[in-house]
Amino acid sequence: MRWSKYFLQTVREIPGDAEAVSHVLLARAGMVRRLAAGMYALTPMGLRAHRKTEAIVRKEMDRSGALELEVPILQPRELWEESGRWGRYASEEILFHLKDRKGSDYCLAPTAEEAVVSLVRAGVTSYRQLPVTLYQIRTKFRDEIRPRFGLMRGREFLMYDGYTFDADAEGLDRSYRTQDAAYRRIFERCGLEFTVVEADSGAIGGSQSEEFMVLAETGEDAVVRCAACGYAANLEKAEAGRRKNPWDEETAIKLEEVSTPGKGGIADVVQFLGITASRMIKCLVYETERGFAVALVRGDLDVNEVALRHALGVEHLALASEEKVEKATGAPVGYVGPHRIAAGLRVIADESVRGAVNAVTGAGRRDYHVIGFALERDARVTEWGSFAKARAGDPCPRCGKPLDLARGIEVGHIFKLGTKYSSAMRCEFTDEKGESHPVVMGTYGIGIGRTMAAAVEQHHDADGILWPLALAPFEIALVSLNASDEGTRREADSLYEELAVAGLEVFYDDRDERPGVKFKDADLLGFPIRVNVGGRALKEGKIEIVKRRDKSARAVPRAEALAAIRVVRDELAGSRS
Repeated sequence: MRWSKYFLQTVREIPGDAEAVSHVLLARAGMVRRLAAGMYALTPMGLRAHRKTEAIVRKEMDRSGALELEVPILQPRELWEESGRWGRYASEEILFHLKDRKGSDYCLAPTAEEAVVSLVRAGVTSYRQLPVTLYQIRTKFRDEIRPRFGLMRGREFLMYDGYTFDADAEGLDRSYRTQDAAYRRIFERCGLEFTVVEADSGAIGGSQSEEFMVLAETGEDAVVRCAACGYAANLEKAEAGRRKNPWDEETAIKLEEVSTPGKGGIADVVQFLGITASRMIKCLVYETERGFAVALVRGDLDVNEVALRHALGVEHLALASEEKVEKATGAPVGYVGPHRIAAGLRVIADESVRGAVNAVTGAGRRDYHVIGFALERDARVTEWGSFAKARAGDPCPRCGKPLDLARGIEVGHIFKLGTKYSSAMRCEFTDEKGESHPVVMGTYGIGIGRTMAAAVEQHHDADGILWPLALAPFEIALVSLNASDEGTRREADSLYEELAVAGLEVFYDDRDERPGVKFKDADLLGFPIRVNVGGRALKEGKIEIVKRRDKSARAVPRAEALAAIRVVRDELAGSRS
């Protein structure tokens, strides 16, 4: 393909709405164009990289034995009410709703569990028809409150979604492992460094899930890892082992009120009393669909609200307003005292404060705190949980060694659903005894655009994108250094035809531009190999081959150009870069 015949415009300016590196570079490279918030057009160059990512996913899923199908994106309300997700997703404001001319309700599906389950329940009746794995690669929609990061968090996106159906939990384990193996092959072929972490199942549900995270300093998510034993989880799911406490080995002293005028914050109290934040116990009041709940956690730790929601067994969780805190506890925010909380109010304590003595916490009235607080002596705790956020340096929950934090981008997620959807939608089969059972399910997703964008987040430098060979829109950029010179143009045209006939992916920059402009564009676009034709090298009967990743260059005789380019290309293919 010749640039002079191609629809491609690079820009030097950074888009005003671009936050992520991938958004900046893909937009500057002319590969994506914003139509509206969360909605992007892929130009021909961008679509090539997108399609390459999609092709890798499809090939590995076909190889795994999964069968491709296609279900409508527009789905009726009735299906979603069967599963219970219509109301739940509507309350979370992530579902696009619409009505037809007759007033019937539909949604634009973010996932397709309901539609695929309806197909399976109509066609699978016996254990002899199981297991089966179905998948599609289709456009999805999600009504993001704040779409951002370009292709990584949009309202419309292409996604692989797979569904496994088994007769029992053991079968689900096998299907889950098969998908896991396929995911690993996919991301390895994409040339990505990734890790697999424990994750919360969120709105999809199920008993177990794991995320595939591409590691990148610019990643939007935090990953908690242990180098010693391999434990890994996203921040929502991560736990920590027992931390050292300032009250360890201490003997409890008596409870005493102290005046702390205007000192309602942890930092204020710490400075005023000359203590450490870890000596304090925070009392946070949350509002849930089952009433108010008070969460107790060590003063230097933050609450993991996903873990707290699970510990409380609620779906809605939000910090109560100052007015509601005072109404529920009798004390203003910053002065709530665990020992002053009325009976009937749920009080859940994090493991970080188990056995706490000689602690400092609110006194239950404005401008006062208490010292010498012993949690299990002085307060009523109705339940315990583990909901403090893990931090770098905390002990690993498995081996006790220090945890560290990395940044990552979620590109894939796998779930063990069990019978959540099949029971609700009566997707059943009969076993060898003629007894009916709900099918045991798994569900799986990979964001195609997210994977492409994550590759850019992980592979870039100050000059632009560093595409892994497998995802590069074109593997080779052929640059004519002087398009107005007849001899240079003739040699460049000849080499272009030679490379094309040989089946190599080549993008020929035949524009009448300065060499510096062409080099900058080639670096921005990230073609793994650049071949320069012209200048001093051509006068010596040679062409120059440049590797984008390390900028290494070597001149080879024109007659050996095709063979030399193939060698470089094969080297990059072998290293997946």
